Amino acid sequence: MTARPALPASSVLGKGMAVLEAFGADDDGLGFAEVRRRTGLPKATAHRTLQALVAARLLDQVDGRYHLGHHLFELGMRASVERRLIDVATPFLGDLYERTHEIAHLGLREGSEVVYVAKVGAHRQVKSPSRIGGRMPLHATAIGKALLAFLPEDEQRGVLAGPLARLAPRTITAPGLLRAELARIAERGVAFEYEESAVGLNCVAAPVLDADDRVVAAVSATGPVARFKPRRHVDSVRAAAGGIAVTLARRRALEDGSVPEFR
Repeated sequence: MTARPALPASSVLGKGMAVLEAFGADDDGLGFAEVRRRTGLPKATAHRTLQALVAARLLDQVDGRYHLGHHLFELGMRASVERRLIDVATPFLGDLYERTHEIAHLGLREGSEVVYVAKVGAHRQVKSPSRIGGRMPLHATAIGKALLAFLPEDEQRGVLAGPLARLAPRTITAPGLLRAELARIAERGVAFEYEESAVGLNCVAAPVLDADDRVVAAVSATGPVARFKPRRHVDSVRAAAGGIAVTLARRRALEDGSVPEFR
């Protein structure tokens, strides 16, 4: 994934994005003072920007607090690549949950982070730091390492050169150790995580590759240390990732007209 040019912070769009990106995955609305604190915008600028976002239906204002608006969700669902991927992946994530009875994730890479775009679980699921739309560092999660291991060498090197935050005592933060781990993942096609993103959680993940072996997404199953043994579920996670890859390839072929559609 090529780097995107940064928006000028002084531009109207830059200020709007600063406000929207101030909202965290767990935020139940933000007050005006908190928006200012997180964005650093002057009072008058913050007020104008918030009102413009409300008028555009990108934010809702309820009882003096601001919430991300439903129109953002509508726009997000129009993102064709991610929408197609989620549509294809959802049945396979459901199958993965049925096989493991633990949380099944679908993640995409953005920069040095994995963005969780789909999640299937149940009431007995363990508390997990992941959220749909939430982000985690690539190096600290199995799903992130599955993405990182299959990046082109220059992109992988760029991530390893950056700060590698420690999220838990077992997070791998030494670039040399992480590079060796990524080589093993690339060789075996599956990534493991043992309490690296959070104490008490284990995970196994596999990449979703396109016809040219480029990584487009990754799938994982996550559960508590007490009951979830990642190595027992390697085949299930690989099957989910492989099924998504094959289905995506077939859909693209049908859209390109290179494969006849049988009815």
